[in-house]
Amino acid sequence: MGAEDGGNGDKYVPHNWKKLSPQEIKKLHPTLRSRYLAYEEPSKRVTDLQSSIKKRLYEQKQREEKQKYIPPEEIDENEKHEKLYGQLKAAEARNRLRLMRLRFQANRSEESNHLIGCQQTARKAVRLEAFLTPYIPHKQSRGNLKNPLSKIDKARLEGLMDDPDGRMIKRT
Repeated sequence: MGAEDGGNGDKYVPHNWKKLSPQEIKKLHPTLRSRYLAYEEPSKRVTDLQSSIKKRLYEQKQREEKQKYIPPEEIDENEKHEKLYGQLKAAEARNRLRLMRLRFQANRSEESNHLIGCQQTARKAVRLEAFLTPYIPHKQSRGNLKNPLSKIDKARLEGLMDDPDGRMIKRT
């Protein structure tokens, strides 16, 4: 405690153990010179420069804080404006989604109507319409999106549709 901290109870302060003259410091390699000078007290010119830099930074910070000051009335107006802007953006997004959903449903029903209309016979068209009715958006109820046909019914319906002569439904 005594020799290292100067005997006054202060914290240890690093210092150079060798004292070099200014000529010897100039002769040192730049890396060694910077290491040596790192533990020396800065010159008066350097301390003045540092204090002036600190003073300028402090003044600049004060100017910025004065410029940033916004009265409470304007803050309330800005918050209201931002909230209204956010609500407007959300409404636009909801509208885009709704239009996209409607466009998709219209394209899907148009495609199924086209498939039904392209069948060779009326019987095939009726069968396909019965098969596709649960999948056509404008012909189904809004809440019921499940397929009403089981796997067995679906296989039977596909078999009926593939029957060109109608042998499966003819009674003899």
